[in-house]
Amino acid sequence: MSLLGIPYSEHYSGEPRPNDQAWAPEAIRGQSGKICDGPHTWDFDIGGPLESFLPNGGRDCGNLNPTTQSFDEYFSAAVEILKRQFASSKFSGILGGDHGVTVPVVHALEAIGQPVHLVQIDAHMDWRDENRGVRRGYSSPMRRASELPWISGITQIGIRGTGTIGAMEVEAAQDYGAKIITAREVHEGGVAPILQHLDGKGPFYLTVDADGLDPSVMPAVITPLPGGLRFDQVLPIVRALAKAQLVGMDVVEVAPGVDLPNQITSITAGRLMVIAMVAAVQAKQ
Repeated sequence: MSLLGIPYSEHYSGEPRPNDQAWAPEAIRGQSGKICDGPHTWDFDIGGPLESFLPNGGRDCGNLNPTTQSFDEYFSAAVEILKRQFASSKFSGILGGDHGVTVPVVHALEAIGQPVHLVQIDAHMDWRDENRGVRRGYSSPMRRASELPWISGITQIGIRGTGTIGAMEVEAAQDYGAKIITAREVHEGGVAPILQHLDGKGPFYLTVDADGLDPSVMPAVITPLPGGLRFDQVLPIVRALAKAQLVGMDVVEVAPGVDLPNQITSITAGRLMVIAMVAAVQAKQ
């Protein structure tokens, strides 16, 4: 089990650099005492003490921070590091950063050696081909994933409200064959139809945008929208993917600057990652 922070993605002109989400990997780690109250403490979400499942606590590889290189060089370095991580680890956890960090991740999934089904939990579809001339930013990770031969399919869960996406992007997703499951469908029909749809489609990679969950659960996001998924709706999806074969997961778009007063968004992000890691371990026992 390994963990890597990727704070940066391709930058949009006119936006702060680094953006608030770039500080999320350290903000999430900073809440580790609340995410898991020690390795010996009983954890009802995972069915025992963390040390029973991760006796060494997993391997935290720190953050991939830029030096003076261009973004192209940073992107290439991220892909190569992630490829090694996917090849050597049973489960790779990634802490973003905005959703653009998923773009190098999906490129690196080639290292799995077999087609991977991409599952996204998000309020937004992220199918823009480009935004202000940028093609690897947070508006485009699903579009970039759809272009890769080792991505066998895409399932998008929790989509709702309005955003920057237009009819052209919706049509592109539908033409590709992406399965779009709105938040309303989840609330009305539960998660069983989702699990039925995903059955047999693994291995999986899961990307979780914090705004895919309801603001009552993860409020510290740049574009909060009411009506998102509940924590108890996301957990069965995580566990089912892990049982089938979850090669990795990222949590992105946490904005620490507005995670007040109690850092619940960072805590929830960390809880999702811990539960996914342990579920992946349990599936291999």
